[in-house]
Amino acid sequence: MTAPRLTAAAIAPALCAAALAVAGCGLGSGRGLGEVSLTVTRDYGAEAVLGPVSDEVTEADTVMRVLERDADIETRYGGGFVQAIEGLEAEEEAGQGPSDWFFYVNGVESTVGAADYSLHGGEAIWWDYRDWSAAMRVPAVVGSWPLPLAGGYDGRLHPVTLACMGAGEACGIARERLRGAGVSLAGGAPADAIRVLVGTWGRVRADPAAAQVGRGPQASGVFATLGGDGGCRVQGLDETGHPARSLGPGSGLVAATRRYEEPPTWVVTGCDGAGVRAAAGLLDAADLRDRYAVAAAAGGPPISLPVRGG
Repeated sequence: MTAPRLTAAAIAPALCAAALAVAGCGLGSGRGLGEVSLTVTRDYGAEAVLGPVSDEVTEADTVMRVLERDADIETRYGGGFVQAIEGLEAEEEAGQGPSDWFFYVNGVESTVGAADYSLHGGEAIWWDYRDWSAAMRVPAVVGSWPLPLAGGYDGRLHPVTLACMGAGEACGIARERLRGAGVSLAGGAPADAIRVLVGTWGRVRADPAAAQVGRGPQASGVFATLGGDGGCRVQGLDETGHPARSLGPGSGLVAATRRYEEPPTWVVTGCDGAGVRAAAGLLDAADLRDRYAVAAAAGGPPISLPVRGG
């Protein structure tokens, strides 16, 4: 008896059923990895555009796929780059600087496009629409606290070290806040560590990564400087990089930056001991979430950086 002839139409369903467990065969989307969060803002986190949203992701997902599922977007260059989210489009207006969409995963700016950024589960994705005339590159931000300190970045954990640079009480506050947020502190000086530097600016600025803050946002991505004639002051900058608010004694700064492709360095500093203590006290979600950097003003509420409105 001759075996029945199988057509392609008959074979395909069987092959697909066999392959579903491995690759989905077009009907699935790979192994589940858990949830990620998505936040979409504008103007350095000043206004919400969308979110926060939670999304279940699989091993086939990228940052772009999550955005496509949860927001109304337009892309360019063959779908690799975002042109608009929720109708807010990249542009360069007359008399104003160029504005575009930038994204962070666990508080670290990506070095690859959204369509090529694979996810592992647990990430915090943050898209922000901003004027980039003063700083095209802002390599790290504090607004996804406690990430990347508690969860790493680029799909891997990094050790976290705390450097107490003559900070006294402020270093104890920082250590308590870090441990309370689930951050495990490593001993020694691992080469791939995310570092948290706590101390007065006179001590912290000796560090090569932290020193970038003193050179302005083009160098560090941080819209603040410390220093000045007649004594140290925390100078908050606006989005164009110009001085907008000068803070005197007792003021501090919490910011993150990167030197080359090294892991991020977090700076918790101030002009004096009171300023460093005030900055350490800002290490929590209520004060840092969705902010690029934060200044502590003596006796006042925290100030989001850059200073909005000049």
